[in-house]
Amino acid sequence: MALGPTIEQVRKRDGHLEPFMSWKIAQAIEKALRASREADGERACILAAHVVGKVEDRFRARIPDVESIQDIVEETLIQHGLAATAKAYILYRQRRTEIREAKKLLGVQDDLKLSVNAVTVLEKRYLLRDDEGRVVETPGRMLRRVANAVASGEDAFAPGKSAEMAEEFYGLMARLEFLPNSPTLMNAGAPLGQLSACFVLPVEDSLRSIFRALGDMALIHQSGGGTGFDFSRLRPRGDMVRSTQGVASGPVSFMRIFDTATDVIKQGGKRRGANMGILRVDHPDIVTFIEAKTREKTLANFNISVAVPDAFMDAVEKGLDYPLVNPRTGRETGRVRAREIFDLIATMAWKTGDPGLVFIDEVNRGNPTPHVGPIEATNPCGELPLLPYESCNLGSVNLATMVANGRMDWEKLRRVVHLSVRFLDDVIEVNRYPLPEIAAITRANHKIGLGVMGFADALILLGVPYDSEEGVRTAESVMAFVRSEAEAASAVLARERGAFPNFKGSLRDRPGAHPLRNATVTSIAPTGTISIIAGCSSGIEPLFALAYVRNVLEGTRLLEAHPIFESVARQKGFYTPELMREVARSGSLAHVQGAPDEVRRLFVTDFDIAPEWHVRIQAAFQRHVDNSVSKTINLPPEASVEDVRKSFLMACRMKCKGITVYRYGSKHEQVLYRGGTLHESGEKVSHVTADPEFSGGCPGGGTCQF
Repeated sequence: MALGPTIEQVRKRDGHLEPFMSWKIAQAIEKALRASREADGERACILAAHVVGKVEDRFRARIPDVESIQDIVEETLIQHGLAATAKAYILYRQRRTEIREAKKLLGVQDDLKLSVNAVTVLEKRYLLRDDEGRVVETPGRMLRRVANAVASGEDAFAPGKSAEMAEEFYGLMARLEFLPNSPTLMNAGAPLGQLSACFVLPVEDSLRSIFRALGDMALIHQSGGGTGFDFSRLRPRGDMVRSTQGVASGPVSFMRIFDTATDVIKQGGKRRGANMGILRVDHPDIVTFIEAKTREKTLANFNISVAVPDAFMDAVEKGLDYPLVNPRTGRETGRVRAREIFDLIATMAWKTGDPGLVFIDEVNRGNPTPHVGPIEATNPCGELPLLPYESCNLGSVNLATMVANGRMDWEKLRRVVHLSVRFLDDVIEVNRYPLPEIAAITRANHKIGLGVMGFADALILLGVPYDSEEGVRTAESVMAFVRSEAEAASAVLARERGAFPNFKGSLRDRPGAHPLRNATVTSIAPTGTISIIAGCSSGIEPLFALAYVRNVLEGTRLLEAHPIFESVARQKGFYTPELMREVARSGSLAHVQGAPDEVRRLFVTDFDIAPEWHVRIQAAFQRHVDNSVSKTINLPPEASVEDVRKSFLMACRMKCKGITVYRYGSKHEQVLYRGGTLHESGEKVSHVTADPEFSGGCPGGGTCQF
């Protein structure tokens, strides 16, 4: 029986009509066959043909509805003696019904069939509302709004091309192959129109400069962006203030003002602000800075990092001292043992999760425009070292969608990378910048940061353990390919639109090299909420849990299982509800009986992975990223200060541009709790419990998920 239906349309549950696609029936049956293991997937097409025949017989001259078609699927499976498959299909229908009801509670019509958690995040932050606060767009319409707004940048170079590219951009996002940073999803095609996620603002040693930076920060946060600052130019505490004959209060005191202001401003009305505060290790107030977050909730809106040059790390290795220098006078104020300061950094990172390290000389070796100026600060999560007033647009390719039949689809990845680079360059064209200085330097350098998400999922689909030599090689090969193709796409844009204005004299300006449209093309962001929307693992992080309880709606918790793990468990015959509940207690298979060894080896989570593998994966990506890499080195609660120290040294030796560690439990309030630990409320948690917007990375929350 051939699959050639005469029925052309189907009535959906909300009453609207869609084209009748018989392949969707075959796909649903194939999933049920795999879950029951009663037959192979090839039989799905034969069964689907029987279903289509019955639908045509029963709905002559009428349009069938979805529920009736699904009833016929159940009937057909039972008639063919596939009782277990019919049961799996019925359970699937029940789960889809529960998901639809949960989405109704959110007041969102989901036209993309996303997860409940994805719809929760979209409803809370992304979907447009009317004056009374009611959601007025669907996820699909949101993507259409974004695609149309971004594609309008095409017309400046090829009039009339925007309509064609809007369709391309929409498909790219609707298939969840690529998503841009949150401000683009929130603001493209909306009145605000500010599309960049990341900014760096200068802070000079004067009250005028400090409070101008504070005002500029407020405007950026209000528009949905995050800010980074280098406070190293501020004179140290107790230093002379000639104009008033008083004494200075030091950088940390001014950081508290920035932190308080951030508390007051909710970014774009949708999320709170986030900052990166950096201080050079040779600043006289460095100890105060390192210990600034000893008390929890102090500088809660800041990630902080110490900028360490090669000379300091060399002094640490050799056991030497190094000078502290007053930035106002340029004179040495004293000398300290490098190892004492390094050990203090490691101790405080072990205790509080802060500070991280920025290897500032390594950052500037990769600065694409040294003739414009040195880089001194990064965005809140550290993946974008930027010049003063510079901004950058981020986007991530979903690697989980690039794997087919256990192999990487390189041609598909090439197409997605080229289209994504074009999308991000168009964002620069249509962006409404909050300050003229930001517009000028951003357009002069045209930096973009294309990265990846779903790396852990892709490794599983490839059959490669995260903590393995093959895992490191895969990281290198994938990112080398992404960078090469991103540069090729940027070269195409340069021929169409011209090279970035600061190209002459840049690192890109080499004999025989093709001009590029963008000073940088790659960056690895933490992805956060966009990976929840895409339904994939966060950035390049490992899985945080295989099963867990998600706080979705107020008072509502859902037991979620990693979809690939659940599918494999069903296919290999060891799935049981009891097993999933047991896995959800710790999130890992490490101490759970019943799973085959090869599955246990493949499905590792962050605590199953030794710190050195975290660093090696980060370094593998960094070798092929021209900005930086945001990754958290997650450590179990029993990890030692020495584990932190070793991770810092290893990151330096492997040419990472920065590093952040988080030891589980080092903050009282977290966005992820392991089973058997105490929640901030004092309640003992029975299962791994995650907040709605946690997708992996740093469980300490704070500004990690920016």
